Amino acid sequence: QEHLVESGGGSVQAGGSLRLSCAGGPRYMYSVYCMAWFRQAPGKEREEVASLESNGATRYADSVKGRFTISKDNTKRTLYLQMNNLKPEDTATYFCAAESSCGRRWTDFGAWGQGTQVTVSA
Repeated sequence: QEHLVESGGGSVQAGGSLRLSCAGGPRYMYSVYCMAWFRQAPGKEREEVASLESNGATRYADSVKGRFTISKDNTKRTLYLQMNNLKPEDTATYFCAAESSCGRRWTDFGAWGQGTQVTVSA
């Protein structure tokens, strides 16, 4: 199992920004795998926030379109999630994940980080 480590979480006011990072895992993961960000709020199911395929195609949850941007730096073996105009409903633990193909459910992904907390206050 690949070891991924998220960072960049924190507490911000509504309208603020954060950039999450996810590092670790082998270099090939960043060039050929699907990389994604999920989040899980207390009492809710883990949901996909954004995914990035090896060909560069991206997918976003409707709730974050236009506010969040997923990207990666293959040479640094790092995945990013730029989050702008944050809302209280974005409060959750955010996880990065990787798998050979982009599934839609968290159960489709085999490699995970430990998560980083994002708290947005009104």
